[in-house]
Amino acid sequence: MQAIRSRDTGPEHAIRSLLHAAGLRYRVCARPLPDLRRTADIVFRPVKIAVFVDGCYWHGCPEHYVPPKTNPGYWSDKVARNIARDRDTDSRLAEAGWTVLRFWEHEPAAECAVLIADAIALRRAAVSPGPGSPRTGGAGRTSAP
Repeated sequence: MQAIRSRDTGPEHAIRSLLHAAGLRYRVCARPLPDLRRTADIVFRPVKIAVFVDGCYWHGCPEHYVPPKTNPGYWSDKVARNIARDRDTDSRLAEAGWTVLRFWEHEPAAECAVLIADAIALRRAAVSPGPGSPRTGGAGRTSAP
C-alpha cells in the first residue's frame, strides 16, 4: 500500500505537462474549498475548475474495474465508499460554483487536456467583463457629441 501514489501519478503528470505547455497555470493536489478536506489533482482557482484524474481500480471504472479475489468484502466496500465520496465532492463543489472535471486514468492525456482548456476558456469568457465596463479601462465606450 505504501507504493501506491496519491499524487503525481503518470496520467496526472502527462495531463499537467500538456496544460503547462499550453500556457495554463494551476495548483497541484490542492483543496478547492478550504473547509472541504478533499484535494483535487489540478485546481484552477480563478475560474473555479477542479480536475480529478481517477484510478480505474480505486474509483470503480465501469470498463476496467475487476473485483479483487483477496478479501473481496473489504475492497469492494472501499471502492464503493470512494465512489460515494466522489459524488459527494462533486455535489459540494457544484453548490459552491465550481466546475468539476473527472477523467479516468486510461483516457488519453491529450484529449483530457483539450477538454480542460476548453472548460477554462468557457469559464473565462463567462466571467470576463464586457466592453465599456470599468475593469476594461473604458475600452469600447463611445463618447457623446
